[in-house]
Amino acid sequence: MQEQKLERGLKNRHVQLIAIGGAIGTGLFLGAGKSIHLAGPSILFAYMITGVICFLIMRALGELLLSNLNYHSFVDFVREYLGNMAAFITGWTYWFCWISIAMADLTAVGLYTQYWFPSVPQWMPGLFALVILLFMNLATVKLFGEMEFWFALIKVIAILALIVIGIFMIIKGFSTDSGVASFTNLWSHEGMFPNGINGFILSFQMVVFAFVGIELVGLTAGETENPEKVIPKAINNIPIRIIIFYIGALIVIMSVYPWNAIIPSESPFVQVFVAVGIAAAAGIVNFVVLTSAASACNSAIFSTSRMVYSLAKDKNAPVPFAKLNARKVPANALAFSTVVILISVVLNYLMPEGVFTLITSISTVCFIFIWGVTVISHLKYRKTRPDLAKMNKFKLPLYPISNYLILAFLVFVLVVLALSEDTRVALFVTPIWFIMLIAIYKMRKTEVDHSNQRKAAGN
Repeated sequence: MQEQKLERGLKNRHVQLIAIGGAIGTGLFLGAGKSIHLAGPSILFAYMITGVICFLIMRALGELLLSNLNYHSFVDFVREYLGNMAAFITGWTYWFCWISIAMADLTAVGLYTQYWFPSVPQWMPGLFALVILLFMNLATVKLFGEMEFWFALIKVIAILALIVIGIFMIIKGFSTDSGVASFTNLWSHEGMFPNGINGFILSFQMVVFAFVGIELVGLTAGETENPEKVIPKAINNIPIRIIIFYIGALIVIMSVYPWNAIIPSESPFVQVFVAVGIAAAAGIVNFVVLTSAASACNSAIFSTSRMVYSLAKDKNAPVPFAKLNARKVPANALAFSTVVILISVVLNYLMPEGVFTLITSISTVCFIFIWGVTVISHLKYRKTRPDLAKMNKFKLPLYPISNYLILAFLVFVLVVLALSEDTRVALFVTPIWFIMLIAIYKMRKTEVDHSNQRKAAGN
């Protein structure tokens, strides 16, 4: 029987925009006000540092994926270099990360829809969005790519519009209710570090959250038309995107409005658009964050189904999840992930707010674990397979210094999470998730071993 394979239906433009979408979170549109309030203009340095680290993580991921084109996701190379238990833990942890992101974003879809239709129950738009996204993901991988292309394009247009309008206001010396728009606003209000080194360090918590999902482009490797050409291009363009979209947008926002005039509870995008006289600014930004939430949910359905498919191929998930439908889409894995997302949406309304916040915080700690495992796998690959590394044209720069630099940064972020009251609990609860996965793996292994012994005895 011929082995079923995922269809390579993602084109270059799809992968490029998936990479952009992964690098631009809803946090930029809604959460930028909070992070600016916390760190002042020094937030720019936090984004630059985190951006460099994320680029290096992606280079390590890219090198590993292109070392063997049969890899469908990072679970495959984790299994090869760190063993089956590490692959089991990494795969199910990544699945959990995206399930919790889908939970948060489906809730957000309901809230953003109520902006225009206040009488619509909050659960209804989320359920409607989930059903549409499931059917489009079941059709073909090309449709997933097409949806992500347009979702990401909306975000890109919104950010470029902000930058262009902002630069125009700065050049014209536009007067706002907080003074004149000028680049001098970046340093003339108590300097670049108005809240000291403390505010700067604490801002990394929010900045790292903004980059969660950047590794999604690595999951598209098995379904990309020309991975050897497309994936390096998508990864190498990440620094340019970070400079334009994050750094560019934040420089413009803080030049139009001094950092201390930005309202932390509101979107700074709305503030800038309103200042220039765009009456529908709040509605425009609401539409952008609505599509951004739908995009994150779309990515969650795609990534969780591919992860379960990869795990099932390694017998780390029920075997039926490794089956593909006629369109070469892992339909069973898709249905399973969607049902879990649906249950979590129901639970979200039944559970107290604190529990929901805890789950999403745990998922962020888990993302840091995923990035760390990727970098450790890369170290092991370079040490044990110098033959493959020699042939690879897409190498991580400054190996192994880069690897240790990334790992040191991830440890630093965990320390920052421990300093903040909001995330400290998640940091101490997360080990329970890993202990549970280890216990499940050990039980399954014991079952399989006993089953094999019985078969051997029967023969």
